[in-house]
Amino acid sequence: MKIVVTGSLGNISKPLAEELIAKGHSVTVISSNPEKQKDIEKLGAKAAIGAMEDVDFLTESFTGADAVYCMIPPGDYFDPDFNQIEFYKQVGNNYAEAILKSNVKKVIHLSSIGGNMNKDNGQLITHTNVENIFKSLPEEVKITTLRPTSFYYNLFGFIPAIKSQGIIASNYGEDDKCPWVSPSDIAEVVAEELEGSFSERKVRYIVSEELTCNEIAKTLGEAIGKPDLKWILISDEDMLSGALSIGFNPKIAEGLIEMHKSIHNGKLLEDYYSSKPKFGKVKLKEFAKEFAKAYNQ
Repeated sequence: MKIVVTGSLGNISKPLAEELIAKGHSVTVISSNPEKQKDIEKLGAKAAIGAMEDVDFLTESFTGADAVYCMIPPGDYFDPDFNQIEFYKQVGNNYAEAILKSNVKKVIHLSSIGGNMNKDNGQLITHTNVENIFKSLPEEVKITTLRPTSFYYNLFGFIPAIKSQGIIASNYGEDDKCPWVSPSDIAEVVAEELEGSFSERKVRYIVSEELTCNEIAKTLGEAIGKPDLKWILISDEDMLSGALSIGFNPKIAEGLIEMHKSIHNGKLLEDYYSSKPKFGKVKLKEFAKEFAKAYNQ
């Protein structure tokens, strides 16, 4: 198959490209960074260098492909001028237009848990908007919507607080149970779906392990030599104040606080639990080794 992979050589797209190439597929990797071209070609893929904001570039890159994998990077959470919601809409519309113009009929869309919700999902409304854009495509375009859960590597964001305060603190925590996922498990599912039948549109959740926040703190704490590490539940107001104090874009900070609140009250996870997805291979204990390396740098 001829497959186009967006996301450059990111945490998901690189292992995905490697797996697809190993299985004999012809892979084109889209990147906005010209410096990535040599690394992409070393993998055995074709490099398409251009911007997601450029519909003509996307159309040219998609033309002739049997399937495309579409994802949108989150952007810079610390840029005060970055409008993440409008950025996602723009790129989502560009993808949809390029899919139509290139006549691609098989699409994998990397969305997120919470992509089914029109409210109470905070910053994840960006994914809801793109899901709705893709739903507007003609029915002959078969779309598999993938909704991964919280990424393990998001936990790296807690390292400064652990070092300065000796705790993890958020407006969800303690006994709140959360599903987490490894990028490599996501890549495996994307590859599996790309080789699937595409007989109908469908949604699939992706998860590696479910753990309480206390269990996460214990595992990470043991890995970094702090076995008594705790994940403390704090108020929405304190969480927002902390995010703003370290320079978060105010709109993104508000969205993240609402998202975390929805984890704490369970609304964000309702549809996920109704689907009962199978677990992936990578467990937190394995990720904790990476976490410890980053913590000790």
